[in-house]
Amino acid sequence: MDAFYAAIELRDNPSLAGRAVVVGGSPKGRGVIAAASYEARKYGVHSAMPAAQALRQCPQLVFVRPRMDHYAAISKQIRKIFFDFTSLVEPLALDEAFLDVGGSIQLFGDAASIATQIKDRIKSELGLVASAGVAPNKYLAKVASDLEKPDGLVVVEADHIDDFLAPLPISKIWGVGRQAEKKFTRLGVSTIGQLRKIPLDLLNQTFGVNGQHFWKLARGEDSRSVVPDRIAKTVSHETTFPVDIYDKDWLAAWADELTDQVGRRLRRHSIYGKTVQIKLRFSNFETITRAKTLAQQTQSSQAIRQAARDLLENAKLEGRGIRLLGVGVRNLSRDKPTQKMLFDQQAEQKTKRLDQTTDEIKDRFGHSAVRRGASIEYKIRHRPDPRVKDE
Repeated sequence: MDAFYAAIELRDNPSLAGRAVVVGGSPKGRGVIAAASYEARKYGVHSAMPAAQALRQCPQLVFVRPRMDHYAAISKQIRKIFFDFTSLVEPLALDEAFLDVGGSIQLFGDAASIATQIKDRIKSELGLVASAGVAPNKYLAKVASDLEKPDGLVVVEADHIDDFLAPLPISKIWGVGRQAEKKFTRLGVSTIGQLRKIPLDLLNQTFGVNGQHFWKLARGEDSRSVVPDRIAKTVSHETTFPVDIYDKDWLAAWADELTDQVGRRLRRHSIYGKTVQIKLRFSNFETITRAKTLAQQTQSSQAIRQAARDLLENAKLEGRGIRLLGVGVRNLSRDKPTQKMLFDQQAEQKTKRLDQTTDEIKDRFGHSAVRRGASIEYKIRHRPDPRVKDE
């Protein structure tokens, strides 16, 4: 999808048409851009950019707060269109997916024709624009899908892979970041075509285990299949604070809020997790993670919340301010936990009913319709400035 979050906001609010729009946090604090319209991108504004920097580059930016539940609902509508053409759909995120249409050609025409039909339906039914890459494997399709945005359609034929890749910059190789680019520069390599001429031994010597990975991708080799309904490795939520937080009670209240979001996502997708993890980023950007593995898998907000609070309580903050807090669950599975003793079953059913009720209310009225008392208390009570360390 092209500028997915921003495109939805432009569609839903026609008064924003033609304006530079970004979805993300406030530029007055430490907000980050989640999506930028193509009008905003003309000023160098892009996702993951600090909101304050984006505003300096484009003073006329229009900031819109994210509506993740709304974006997720539209993502489901897009996925339904995919399933009309193939059951082999591997979502990467709300706005991106791989489709294997090899078994659909006799019904709908060749792969390029299928891509066109999907793009047309997304545009006519949802008023949104998508770009597609059509290729013999996932790596090539992903690269192709990014080349002619917005509203792009790039086809890579099997006998033209070398011609397609050769002129592209080395950054189009998955896994090539800034440090790898510097090493390639020292080797005199700036394009994929130049990379193809580097001997495998030299790549292994320079990049270690990544050497063969780079060598294969430079030749368009990718043997991975499209895996439908793949379970994510981690379900997590995080928030960046406008000011450094020193108060552990305040952090615990925020951890509760993040936990509720994580639990809701697990239940929405019928997934269970066993390891709870917190992420803490200090004011100097040093980041630490702490994890706790539970006795058995869960999707209960209460179980996740207790583990997150334990981790936070045991974290050695040493009086340092926290700028970012995250809560996540990993070791995910669709297998339900084993049966418990009668008393445990009763307690679990009670928390399950509570989770179901709050989920239903939030689905109907939005995430803020139900809030934890601790988080509300810290918003309305008169407290000392949380930036000030305890005496």
